[in-house]
Amino acid sequence: MSIAKKLVGQTAAYGLSSIIGRVLNYLLVPVYTKAFLPEAYGVVTYLYSFVALFNVLYTYGMETAFFRFANKSGTDQRELYNKVLSLIGSSSLIFTAILLLASGPIANFIGFPERQEYIVWLAIVLAIDAVASIPFAWLRLQNKAVKFASIKLTNILLTVGANMFFLVFCRQVYNGDYLPELRPFVTTIYDPDFGVGYIFLINLVANALQLPLLWKELSIFRFRLDAEQLKPMLRYAYPLLFMGVAGMVNEVIDRILLEYHLPENFYPNMSNMAAVGIYGACYKLSIFMSLAIQAFRYAAEPFFFSQANDKNSPQAFAQIMKWFVISCAFIFLFVSAFRDEIASVFIDERYHSGLVVVPILLLANLFLGVYYNLSVWFKLTDRTHFGTWISVSGAIVTIILNLLLIPVLGYVGSAWATLCCYFGMAAVSYVLGQRYYPIPYPVRSILGYVLLAIFLLLAVIYMPIQNIWLNYLFGLGMCALFLLVVAGRERLLFFNK
Repeated sequence: MSIAKKLVGQTAAYGLSSIIGRVLNYLLVPVYTKAFLPEAYGVVTYLYSFVALFNVLYTYGMETAFFRFANKSGTDQRELYNKVLSLIGSSSLIFTAILLLASGPIANFIGFPERQEYIVWLAIVLAIDAVASIPFAWLRLQNKAVKFASIKLTNILLTVGANMFFLVFCRQVYNGDYLPELRPFVTTIYDPDFGVGYIFLINLVANALQLPLLWKELSIFRFRLDAEQLKPMLRYAYPLLFMGVAGMVNEVIDRILLEYHLPENFYPNMSNMAAVGIYGACYKLSIFMSLAIQAFRYAAEPFFFSQANDKNSPQAFAQIMKWFVISCAFIFLFVSAFRDEIASVFIDERYHSGLVVVPILLLANLFLGVYYNLSVWFKLTDRTHFGTWISVSGAIVTIILNLLLIPVLGYVGSAWATLCCYFGMAAVSYVLGQRYYPIPYPVRSILGYVLLAIFLLLAVIYMPIQNIWLNYLFGLGMCALFLLVVAGRERLLFFNK
């Protein structure tokens, strides 16, 4: 268990920045849903879906390859850092130049011919993020969690602060809600017609300011391109590229397909882009699950590689999986049971019609976390092509199910497609992993805790109590019952060892 405790400590260190940062960033959801109609917010959701896909293309698996090769015996980590950053920097420059030259046709193709500047700004953001990813990986490799967290939090604070200034303070002063004496000044820096452009421009500026904060890591960089040393890394990384692209397809294709495949007037008096905006806003409530998964991933990837040769690592990995699932199952139960109350705080009422998707998406993200945990077997055995095939198969399932279900169920169909995809990927990865890198996962316990959480949630949903306070107590009681079952069973297992 000492290995598991070490991972918990690293997860807490990286998770702190992730959790605080994501929570601060999440505060922008009520700002956006208050400032913009669902159709305008749908534009943001739609374009950032493409950004997520291109982020994977820009780094093409080299971040993971860097960790893998940096931990090999005899590796000069500094030289490896130079070569990987040289490669990523060069390719990012080329990719962004292409996007800038083609920004006009791209804007026309995706239906925003009058907003070519959005494409330009996002193309620059993609290059900055790709280049910065390697210095951030260097910080993780050197276990400099404090600096890593500080820079990430600074970026988030700048983003949140600028959004609050323009989209809350300036907007309300401009509208005459308060401080009328400041309106002449505000009119010189704020234009309501600029709309969601503020979101994209603020993102660009905040991300660019990360580079000076990474100056020490960038100052040690020396341009090196060594084809012979990079070839095995690229061979290791290219399956991860396809896996990453497929993973992003799984994650964002539903928002893209909703715009094009949802029948007109499926939702009365609502455009397809408005439906994308509502679905995207409600998807944000799965942030509570995403926080746990992201914090785990930041620490787990370098941790699993460093512990690969420890003889006790399979048992530790199994225990890590069990407690990871227990934590995620509780998040699923609590957030789903109180989704209306949470949404009333974070999302404008104009978006509440989509809350039905929240439990489905939370459960989907739970299984995505399980898949990330299981993926250790093909990364440690250098069989990353299996991860590619699993992710590509999942992407195919996602696309087919979205095409089948969106015309019938709308965005609820997209949520079910996501759940089916991630559950299937986790199941296939488990079966293959037990063949090539057996780990004694307590499958019965894991599935039992997930089913218990689902059963207790169904009790909350289908046994409503009219008195609002008693209904709250009942929901809290179901959450407490879950924890009591976990505590009782795990304590019994501990004493039976």
